[in-house]
Amino acid sequence: MVQAEALTMAIRKCTLSALVWLLSVSPWVQASPSDIANQGLGENVAPCSSCHGAHGEGNAAAGFPRLAGLGAPYLEAQLDAFASGARENAVMQPIASALSTDQRSAMATYYSQLSAEGAQASKGQSDNPPDTGAELAEHGRWANDIPACVQCHGPAGVGVGEHFPALAGQPAAYLEGQLRAWRNGKRPGGPMGLMASIAAKLDESDIKPVAQYFAAQSPAPAKGLDHE
Repeated sequence: MVQAEALTMAIRKCTLSALVWLLSVSPWVQASPSDIANQGLGENVAPCSSCHGAHGEGNAAAGFPRLAGLGAPYLEAQLDAFASGARENAVMQPIASALSTDQRSAMATYYSQLSAEGAQASKGQSDNPPDTGAELAEHGRWANDIPACVQCHGPAGVGVGEHFPALAGQPAAYLEGQLRAWRNGKRPGGPMGLMASIAAKLDESDIKPVAQYFAAQSPAPAKGLDHE
């Protein structure tokens, strides 16, 4: 009888402890995308806004990209790539891996629904970007099998569909970093490995001008384009 009472008390204590734990973590589990974006999630997920801005506008000076208005499938794919380690980034990998699959999907949808129309072209960029950047962006370099960037990313890099995100207005430093990441195999090559193939054909004298070209463009999407 005494043993039965002791067992009952032990079960009650365990149950109470479990309930206390659930109550303590439930705000994290139930956090909305807006909460995660602006307040973070526990100790392992910093607020997205601390790097990407309160409205997902990015931070050109620090090289953090704009998220607002980019396609949800694209954003979700990048979070999944960070979480799996397929896309390397010391800041984003632990954050993405701390989020559940559903949370990554919800965050992608949240940022895709924010407006990019109020964002500005990256400050500090030339109004007359280098000819090399404009030439590559608008016409490519077919002698080296490099297609025009705008063929996939749309006029002035406003983005097309779910696999070709907007480049317009993104920080030049960020764009440069991604081209180098593709060239060095630190980021998945995208549809048909296209970006890895293209980046491998670019040298430093190409990367900086083309990044500056797109950084100087207005991020507002062009009407009539499929910019999910």
